Amino acid sequence: MRIIRLKEVIDSTGLARSTIYKYIGEGTFPKTVSLGERCIGFVESEVQDWILARIEERDLAASA
Repeated sequence: MRIIRLKEVIDSTGLARSTIYKYIGEGTFPKTVSLGERCIGFVESEVQDWILARIEERDLAASA
């Protein structure tokens, strides 16, 4: 298991920081992991699963 920081999440998803936090607030993005008092990270596999789910949604919509 690997913990990644916000910059890597932004690079992986192409989303802006504000959009990621909006999705977290809506409960549609993987939850953060506290790494310290002012430090958070994300479980890399959860972010990758989220990306794959977006691809599946796209493919299902295209075949419908």
